[in-house]
Amino acid sequence: MTDIMSTIAKPQDRAVMVTICADSGMGKTSLAAAFPKPIFIRAEDGLQAIREDNRPDAFPVLAGSKAADAVQMLWDQMIALLQNDHQYQTVVIDSVTALERLFVSAVLEADPKAKSINQAMGGYGAGTAAVAAMHQRVRKAAGMLNTRKGMHVVFVAHADVETMKLPDSDDYMRYSLRLPQKSLPPYVDDVDVVGFLRLESYVTGKDDERKKVTSTGDRQLIVHATASNVSKNRFHITEPLDLPEGTNPLALHIASLNGYNAPKVAGATIETQAETETV
Repeated sequence: MTDIMSTIAKPQDRAVMVTICADSGMGKTSLAAAFPKPIFIRAEDGLQAIREDNRPDAFPVLAGSKAADAVQMLWDQMIALLQNDHQYQTVVIDSVTALERLFVSAVLEADPKAKSINQAMGGYGAGTAAVAAMHQRVRKAAGMLNTRKGMHVVFVAHADVETMKLPDSDDYMRYSLRLPQKSLPPYVDDVDVVGFLRLESYVTGKDDERKKVTSTGDRQLIVHATASNVSKNRFHITEPLDLPEGTNPLALHIASLNGYNAPKVAGATIETQAETETV
């Protein structure tokens, strides 16, 4: 029998899992493209914002005659990255917000009598639970790419405003991912970084005047805990990070992003058909 105590060791640095959230046009996709050797899985076509000479490689946009076909295309693309040797070091899911719409359409497509996701699969939350399970499956496949293939994982999400109702303080509003509560955990709870992109803004005007918000156009990436938006990191970053165009400010703080090369591990694929089907 293996001596359990002999398995104890200090965990090594690994590739990171990051969620990037922001309003439209803030540069979420451009930041994701600044990660090492990225390959994009596209639930929406956001790469047109990047100049063609700098545009990263990407799978075809998820599509099909039915939503179920597009969902199957998603699983096929993720499994292909797991099973095949390639040079890519980062997988980008762009965006999980668009995946939510796709998953809802697939559930409703399978239950044509339902008029909304709340009525699907007999109601009582079964439809939303099915959608949440699809997001968990995405997170599971991404985790396998991270641990088995040594790939960074970047989830891109659109931002929305939510009201926080806490038992020990007054209600307040903050930016979060544009996802229902049941679909949020895979992209917030079990990732290394949740970053919120914002414009560096200033409020001007005297107290008795109508105030205006102005911006220099400079952007910041917020990855430390703050009440105004959902964000976190596991790398002791406590200040906003400046984001010049075409740069990745996380590379200065995360060892695995600084000169990281994904290991080429022989046989780092899914060994069995049965295991493939669990992705």
